[in-house]
Amino acid sequence: MTTTDLDAIEARLWGLVRRHQPPLVEGTIYGMPSLVWPGATGHAYFSAIKRAAKHVSLFAIAVDAHPEVLVGCSPALLKRRTGRATFSFPRLDEDLASDLAGMLDRLFVAYRADHEA
Repeated sequence: MTTTDLDAIEARLWGLVRRHQPPLVEGTIYGMPSLVWPGATGHAYFSAIKRAAKHVSLFAIAVDAHPEVLVGCSPALLKRRTGRATFSFPRLDEDLASDLAGMLDRLFVAYRADHEA
């Protein structure tokens, strides 16, 4: 089932990133709510989510440092990539959410290794 309800999309995206909390903690970046490694500063956040008029964006800045996590992502997910580390969702179905969850899991492993080193 595909949803275009932005409230539902935003809630689903938060559910996917919050699976890694803890150890991630809540923070903000440019006024956007985000999840970050405890003590990380600047642009070292894991993800942030921002709602717009017609979509919800997921900012996964660590993708910039770890583009290998995109290998194996579906063309549908890669089509949602609107910037180096930004994914925009005007709609979200279970297949896309599942693919995104896998990418976020791979990203978290790399992000955690960066911060535990």
